[in-house]
Amino acid sequence: MSADRLQTFQKAYQNTDLTPLIEQQELEQFWVQYGVAPLEELVQLIEDNAARNAKIVFSGHRGCGKSTLLAKLGRQLNDRYFVSVFSIADTIEMSDVNHINILFAIAINLMRKAEQENIKISQAIKESFYKWFAKRTKTETELLHAEISGGFNFWNWFVGKLKTEASVRNEIKQEFERNITDLVAKLNEIAAVVQRGSTKEVLVIIDDLDKLDLSVVKPIFQDHIKALFLPGFNIVYTIPISSLRNTSLRASLQSESDDQIVVMPVSKLLGKEDRRNANPVYREDAVDTLVKILNKRIPSQLLSAEMTREIALASGGVLRELIRISNRCCRICLRELRRDPSRHDLQISSDILEQAINDLRLDFEITLGKADYDILSSTYANFLPNDPKDQAFLDLLHGLHILEYRNSAVWYDVHPIVTDLLQRKGLIHGSS
Repeated sequence: MSADRLQTFQKAYQNTDLTPLIEQQELEQFWVQYGVAPLEELVQLIEDNAARNAKIVFSGHRGCGKSTLLAKLGRQLNDRYFVSVFSIADTIEMSDVNHINILFAIAINLMRKAEQENIKISQAIKESFYKWFAKRTKTETELLHAEISGGFNFWNWFVGKLKTEASVRNEIKQEFERNITDLVAKLNEIAAVVQRGSTKEVLVIIDDLDKLDLSVVKPIFQDHIKALFLPGFNIVYTIPISSLRNTSLRASLQSESDDQIVVMPVSKLLGKEDRRNANPVYREDAVDTLVKILNKRIPSQLLSAEMTREIALASGGVLRELIRISNRCCRICLRELRRDPSRHDLQISSDILEQAINDLRLDFEITLGKADYDILSSTYANFLPNDPKDQAFLDLLHGLHILEYRNSAVWYDVHPIVTDLLQRKGLIHGSS
């Protein structure tokens, strides 16, 4: 087996992992200028808020690059703000997220970050916080035993409890369900202590709320939006783009946030007017950005310029899909190398890309029923479904079967791989 080729493909496979760029080293290695407009809008809303307590809702398609952009935002503002960026998925079991444990998670992550950065907080205040959290989750006995062991980190221990133990989350819910003001008061107290110790305004960025099931989003962001917006410091919340199609939910978000909703759009590789042309004119600046992203992750000896472009076009302009397609190609190539060790010059070819896209087409297909195909066909024909508020349409939007694009108006198109599926089933006829 060509050890060099195998190792090069292994590295490319690892470089196309679907996790966002969070760490500084990853950003330095793989960052390509992307999402400039939403980043600038987020900065403006945070820095120009006179009360210093902006509540911003950040939305966009799953996988459009929000997490990486939020990590970039945090680093960009780190010299002027005490920034706590965390994933709700790393703190709370996603099936059990509610407005109470979101606020609780903010408090814990603020203190954990303060401890990591050695912010000056008196031991007496720290201990009062420990006792407050432990008492309200009935973990005082466990805390006493844990403190005896060396190297004990209360906040890491508590995040682990919150993530894995439903009983702790239930205690929190019962404690604060009718007394949310007590939780918010403690949260504001923590923020004030952190602000004094760091001499910086507090900014909390909560990622991965946009990955919640749609049935969970409405109770959190409509029924309890006022509670989420009570804390007296800057917070950026993420939310699924499909949720913004709900009239009452969007109205609540606009009202409570003072219309501070930022949407990260999908990159438009084709204008609406070119979508069904036999020889479309691509927006080369958008295509080139995706090409640069792949060039940073996969060396040219494995992926030619022509194939890089083909992967970019198949992504529909969604970063996650760009990485997912290329990762699937690398997986196929690694299997090919193990099957035939003599292929020292193996590259990602059109045949391999076709295999990868076929695999992903099947992934899309297994979730679809007749009503879904009707919605997809209608959206393809009209760039808009018959009913944009239909739950089935919202599910397809959430699942990336349908992509939302924006210019002077909002319009929709079917993911290129799903378009191929519709054509194979004879449901549509087109050139793209």
